[in-house]
Amino acid sequence: MDTLLLGLPAHDAERLRRVPFLPQASAVSPLDGGITNRNYRVRTPAGDHVVRLSDPESSDLAIDRENEYRNSMAAAESGAAPPVTGYLPGEGVLIVKWIEGRTFNEDDVGSPVNLPRIADVCRRLHSGPAFANPFDMFDIQARYLALVTERGYRLPPRYLEFAPQAERIRAAMSVHPEPKVPCNNDLLAANVIDDGNRLWLIDYEYSGNNEASFELGNIWSESTLPEEDLDVLVEAYWGRLDPAKVARARLWALISKYGWTLWASIQTSASPIEFDYWSWGMEKYDRAVAEFDSPRFEEWLDAVAD
Repeated sequence: MDTLLLGLPAHDAERLRRVPFLPQASAVSPLDGGITNRNYRVRTPAGDHVVRLSDPESSDLAIDRENEYRNSMAAAESGAAPPVTGYLPGEGVLIVKWIEGRTFNEDDVGSPVNLPRIADVCRRLHSGPAFANPFDMFDIQARYLALVTERGYRLPPRYLEFAPQAERIRAAMSVHPEPKVPCNNDLLAANVIDDGNRLWLIDYEYSGNNEASFELGNIWSESTLPEEDLDVLVEAYWGRLDPAKVARARLWALISKYGWTLWASIQTSASPIEFDYWSWGMEKYDRAVAEFDSPRFEEWLDAVAD
């Protein structure tokens, strides 16, 4: 068994040894991607699995591993996510069934063919069992900001200047709130897999009950799609092109970029993974600044609150 783990980081190998089906495995290989954790494909005669290994530092990012496990189970029950095949409580080990398929990239997400498919699998997830916890990007941004301030982490220029605009978005959102549904909340392109027949949504670290419009806006933002693609996604999801829904998704996308900027600041200082988190975050922040400063900002607020 240990020969399968040769060359892997010692701490990862130690936890992989505790995976119940590892004695039956024929191969263990690291998977590319993942900027919060490490993922391994474990091949067995009965089928392949993805073993996700996370570290205690992820608690700084508002990730609750018990909720991730429960929500992954609920997402699998909805049919939008792969089955969960193992979990080691308190050890940062979650195991799901391997899905044979192609991982999306940003061009895939923006394809006219795929946007309606993404809307469809999101509706499947959102119609499934409720998740174990709420997800509120305003609250998470405030938690991140308190941590960054307390620890003296880096803040980009003008960051605090936009706090009043963020509060105005929160107030506008509260006028006509959407029902909360189980959302992934982190649907970057790499968290969508196409098995040739249907799409699967993976990775439920940031999952929680949230507005569907957050999910749509975040999908659009994470893949840096052109403005017209948000119209397509919103129309495909809701069955009509509603300017208020487009504006709501757009403002959620703005707040997500504003919050994930601080995620990048925390990860820059705390993560053991080699990745340029700061550049990743600044790309999002630059887009957020452009939208805060946009002459259309008032138009979006009015559309949501009217």
